[in-house]
Amino acid sequence: MAVAPLSIARLVVIGTGLIGGSFALALKRAGAVSEVVGIGRHRETLEEAKSLGVIDVVGDYDLPSFAGAELVLVATPVGQMRAVFAAMAPFVPAKAVITDGGSTKQDVVSLARECFSTSLQRFVPAHPISGTEKNGPSAAFPELYESRRVIMTPLPETSVTSVDMVRSAWETCGANVSELAPDVHDAMLGAVSHLPHLLAFALVDELASRQNGEQLFSFAGGGFRDFTRIASSNPEMWRDIFLSNREAVSRDLSRYRAKLEALQQLLDAGDGAALEAVFRRSQAARKRWLRKD
Repeated sequence: MAVAPLSIARLVVIGTGLIGGSFALALKRAGAVSEVVGIGRHRETLEEAKSLGVIDVVGDYDLPSFAGAELVLVATPVGQMRAVFAAMAPFVPAKAVITDGGSTKQDVVSLARECFSTSLQRFVPAHPISGTEKNGPSAAFPELYESRRVIMTPLPETSVTSVDMVRSAWETCGANVSELAPDVHDAMLGAVSHLPHLLAFALVDELASRQNGEQLFSFAGGGFRDFTRIASSNPEMWRDIFLSNREAVSRDLSRYRAKLEALQQLLDAGDGAALEAVFRRSQAARKRWLRKD
């Protein structure tokens, strides 16, 4: 039996930057949404989103903005979600499905239990594993999620119909959707996403703080540019992510520090064979990952 195409009469997007804006644009391009209402902290940002066609209506935390909404996406930094959930809770229609795009999930689930206690069956936590170092409505583009992974972490209370709707929305955006438990999600993303961002921020900051920092940057090449690209990411967003997932990131940082110390011992000992063995294992592991990606 063929599945009916997704059709959303009104989508509310809270946070109209890269993540929320790209979600809206992808669904618009697919003809899956009739109207997009945008809500955010800054009126000028919302007006920009409207002028770019990311949203159709500039909204607020009130009944007119949420009236008739079938899907609500919260695409703000996780540090803002407590305030956002509390502000939207009185106005979300009884039949609207709520989802989010936060990079951590255990904290988001806890907040949802506080704010959406009577509507948890309609809440579907999710995390699109995609993005760029850019932000704001002008950074949004409809192809962002094509062939990218989105992880949903539904609750025991979440209804099957709500999960199906959010899955359909992300698949309409071109994403590959999978499911994990919230704690498993946070542990995995702490290792392969959050830790690399922390390392990139740390390296740039360490070099910039040196007396000859500007001179060092003037000689940096493509390798440095590639490794540190993600240090151009939104500082507020990543501050919130690290604080929200600090236990997992701290564990992974300790393991990484131990690996660096082991490499330093090999360097100090002049053990070229052992260094090459590490590099070859890393090279092979990355090639295997790229073949599967």
